[in-house]
Amino acid sequence: MKSTITFGLLGAAAALALGLWALAPQGPDPQPEGTPLAEVDLPDRLSEDAKLGKAVFEAKCSACHGENAAGRAGMGPPLVHRIYEPSHHGDESFQLAAARGVRAHHWEFGNMPPVEGITRDEVALVTRYIREVQRANGIE
Repeated sequence: MKSTITFGLLGAAAALALGLWALAPQGPDPQPEGTPLAEVDLPDRLSEDAKLGKAVFEAKCSACHGENAAGRAGMGPPLVHRIYEPSHHGDESFQLAAARGVRAHHWEFGNMPPVEGITRDEVALVTRYIREVQRANGIE
C-alpha cells in the first residue's frame, strides 16, 4: 500500500512539474519578422565586381536575405554565416540556388524559390560580394 501511495505521489509531482515546464517561457521571444538575424561587419573596401554584386543583391536577394546578407527573421537566412562558408557551400551552390531554388534543409524559412530574371554572371557577382563580406566577418 505504501508503494502505491509513493508512486502515486511521484506521478502527481512529475505531472505537475511537466505542466509547469510546459507553461514556462521556452527560450527568447521570436524576433519580429524582418529583423536582421546577424551582425555584419562590412569590408573597408569592396572590389569592383563585389560592388556590382552588391547592387544585384540589393535588387534580387535582400528582400529575403536582408541588408548586407544579414538575414531577416521569418523571411530568409543570413548568408554571412559559417554554414555558407566556401568549404560547405561552394560558389556553384549559389548558382544552383538562384536557378533552381532550394528545398529547406539548414533553416526553418521554408523553401527558397528560384530567383526570376537573374543571370549566371549576376549570381557570380553576388557571390563575389557575399564572399568579400564573409571574409570581413572571419568566414573563410
